[in-house]
Amino acid sequence: MDAFYASVELLRYPDLQGLPVVIGGGRRPQPSAQAEDGRAHAHARLRDYAGRGVITTATYAARALGVHSGMGLMKAAALAPDAILLPLDFDAYRRHSRLFKAAVAEVAPVIEDRGIDEIYIDLSDVPGARDTVGGDPLGGVRAIGQRLKQAVKDATGLTCSVGITPNKLLSKLSSDLDKPDGLTLLMPADIPVRLWPLPAARINGIGPKANERLAALGIHTIGELAAAPLDQLIAEFGSNQGHWLHEAAHGRDDRPVVTWREPKSISRETTFERDLHPRDDRASLGPIFTRLCEQLASDLERKGYVGRSIGVKLRYDDFRIVTRSITLPQATRDAADIRRWAGRCLKTVPLDRRLRLIGVKMASLAVGDGHTTDATSSAEGPLAPHGSLPLFDFTESA
Repeated sequence: MDAFYASVELLRYPDLQGLPVVIGGGRRPQPSAQAEDGRAHAHARLRDYAGRGVITTATYAARALGVHSGMGLMKAAALAPDAILLPLDFDAYRRHSRLFKAAVAEVAPVIEDRGIDEIYIDLSDVPGARDTVGGDPLGGVRAIGQRLKQAVKDATGLTCSVGITPNKLLSKLSSDLDKPDGLTLLMPADIPVRLWPLPAARINGIGPKANERLAALGIHTIGELAAAPLDQLIAEFGSNQGHWLHEAAHGRDDRPVVTWREPKSISRETTFERDLHPRDDRASLGPIFTRLCEQLASDLERKGYVGRSIGVKLRYDDFRIVTRSITLPQATRDAADIRRWAGRCLKTVPLDRRLRLIGVKMASLAVGDGHTTDATSSAEGPLAPHGSLPLFDFTESA
């Protein structure tokens, strides 16, 4: 999907079409006021933002000014002070995600879900995919690509970009080549012209550290990576990754489209607008942690899972990350259980520094309805209302 969150917001605020818009820094409500003309909403400007939030996504007009997802909002404000800042609305994004995937499934039902705004589709058995149309051997599959785009547009009002290639690696690359609203067909013979001039980091799986190591070898483009001796890549990255880099640079990938995979864990976390101290700000931290546990419980219920391993994650003000986990006697997805056991995890973590982030995770998942005997009740008596459980209680651990 093209700039998915931002594009959903533009459906809500069509007056912002073509303007630099940034999504991030908080969740609804905002904006709610109207401008003096009574029509357009009065939106916040990036220059007025104060905090530590980051950009989740941005319109293409904003990206042209140098801002991008993952960039701090304060840094982005220096580049695009007049850009409009909108809060996140995940309910709307999830709703449009379901709509676009359902529309695609009507055309091509073999789908691998890769997140809220991205899917892989196997077109092998879609009728007409292998047809020659008007002398074009790819005419049939090209027409299917157009059908997919139109189906998404009709269902959501949004545009998407489609890459049609022999494999997932090439399709991931190709779907980004002609954004927004692109349709790119790329066959092996096209790789030297279309892909080899691109930066090596464009290959999904080459992160910043690997890219730095490639640059140290004088490898900056996909073409240079393709030309690199295999033994050199193996010597630098090891056998598995060295072989993968060599294959990826030549556009080879044999991974199938996987229509279902069990999640390994489900988590919720939040980054604070300012650093919070476990002692001085425990009145704020407690409700925040409770809400994360409740959201995690809701996620588990919605997806039909229970779990037996609860973990917590803390990021301190010096950016160190600490995690702790505990295995439960019995699987659960009950919010009070999650909060109690997550609180036990917190008791084992040093709480002597300010915190930037806190999170909770459920692992060791199994399909279930959560109708289990309360593992904590038999040992400790009835659960207290989970909004009042003492998580950052220094008197207990002193």
